[in-house]
Amino acid sequence: MRFGEKIFAKFQAFYNDVVEKPLLTSVIVLVLITVIVGGLSLRYYLNDFDGFWPQILAEAHGMIFDIAVIGILLFWLNQNGEIRQRIRTYKDEIDDFRLWESDEAAFRTVGNLKRLNRHGICEINLVNCYLARTNLNYVNLKGSNLNSANISNSSLIESNLENTRLNQTNLENSNLNQVNLRGAYASGSNFNDAFLIKAQLEGAFLIKTSFRNAFLMEANLKNSYLMGADLENASLYKADLRGVKGLTIEQLAKAKTLYLAQFDDELFDEIKMNIPELVGS
Repeated sequence: MRFGEKIFAKFQAFYNDVVEKPLLTSVIVLVLITVIVGGLSLRYYLNDFDGFWPQILAEAHGMIFDIAVIGILLFWLNQNGEIRQRIRTYKDEIDDFRLWESDEAAFRTVGNLKRLNRHGICEINLVNCYLARTNLNYVNLKGSNLNSANISNSSLIESNLENTRLNQTNLENSNLNQVNLRGAYASGSNFNDAFLIKAQLEGAFLIKTSFRNAFLMEANLKNSYLMGADLENASLYKADLRGVKGLTIEQLAKAKTLYLAQFDDELFDEIKMNIPELVGS
């Protein structure tokens, strides 16, 4: 290799090294600009310092204004742009894993929705998502769409599912103790063997929903819609069923216990007449 080629190769290697290190690049640029500006301004420093100094101060004040107003504004806009981009990325990844029934898809989807929660996003499209055997404790999915999702064998303790769409959703054998399901739409959903102790189901639409072997102790079902719901072997100990629409004595007769449960007077009289053993033990 010739001498000129060696010099060029070394220069190219140095250039690549500098470009790959932003901090080093900034320092080199700062030194070069300081040398050039200082060299051009040297005669003013030496001959007319008293006249030149006020101009420097004026420029310094302008620089402070630029940093305070323009710099901070640009930083704020850039930060918001990055946050919006991250939110879009999280939502896109949820879409990518939709309909993919695997543990990896489930855990990565849960991770993305928790990240969205940290950004204050709770209305998330989780239709047909696979979330079985995941930890969703304390998540906020208020107003989200979880229609036809598989959330079986999962934990949703104290999660906020208020006004969510859970139609045809599979929540079998999941732990939903103290979950907030007020006003939720869960028609045709599967809550078989689920734990719903102290769950808030007030005003929820539970038409043709299955609660077979479910634990609904102290659950709040006031003013909910239970037309055609399956309560076979469900435990309704201390549950509040006042104002429930569409609930029949035939549905309640299949329950495991109604002990200390609260009913409207008319329905309670019918229960005592037809199935007194469920409210007395």
